Amino acid sequence: MSPHTLIILLAFTPSLMAQEAVTLLSEVDANLTSANRVMESSMTIHGKRTSRTITAKTMAVGTTKSFTEYLSPAAEKGTKMLKLDKQLWIYSPATDRTVQLSGHLLRQSVMGSDLSYEEMMDDRKLSDIYTPLVIGRDTIDNRPVVILQLTAVVDDVAYPSQKMWVDAQRHVPLRQEFFAKSGQLLKRMDLKEVVRIDSRWFPLVMIYKDMLKDGKGTEFRVTTIRFNQEIPDYIFTKAALKR
Repeated sequence: MSPHTLIILLAFTPSLMAQEAVTLLSEVDANLTSANRVMESSMTIHGKRTSRTITAKTMAVGTTKSFTEYLSPAAEKGTKMLKLDKQLWIYSPATDRTVQLSGHLLRQSVMGSDLSYEEMMDDRKLSDIYTPLVIGRDTIDNRPVVILQLTAVVDDVAYPSQKMWVDAQRHVPLRQEFFAKSGQLLKRMDLKEVVRIDSRWFPLVMIYKDMLKDGKGTEFRVTTIRFNQEIPDYIFTKAALKR
């Protein structure tokens, strides 16, 4: 290879890596986001001494509307949550009251888990809120991964930066680390049991660990999920919370 050719290749390498990062993040979005979905799930919260499991059904349209009803255990059954854009309402059958969460209250833990309301609500495409950069390559569970550094381009985001290990062939994250503006690691998530659903790859298990809390983390498991379903508009109204 001539010195002139080498100089040209070195000049193009950063732009090619930047384009690879943008394309890869777009493919991640295509796998994880949808026009709508209906999902049943279980969330097992592992405390220092005991664990408990909560089951729920969620219906969501795009990135702005979702409705969740908790199915078990008895203490949580009938609790409902409605998200409309950046607003969140929670209905408690025990008090027959609906309350709205906003501001710092959205940073609270969901049912004592390692997941916050703020995280749960943000369904936006990653490519809409982060600029990606390829920073390395590795393997996780014997699968090749591309490591992306994500830097937020919007202010209204729970984590200003992320580090993401993306399956190089299936284009889904296998691990994510979430950082504060200071650079402190706040949370880690491992994604497992990736399966093919229709034309997409999707992880059925997400294990969250709040790095600032004791406990062994929270396992979120998708038990059923269906994409592109017909969901009645009335579901996404405050009146539906008391139905």
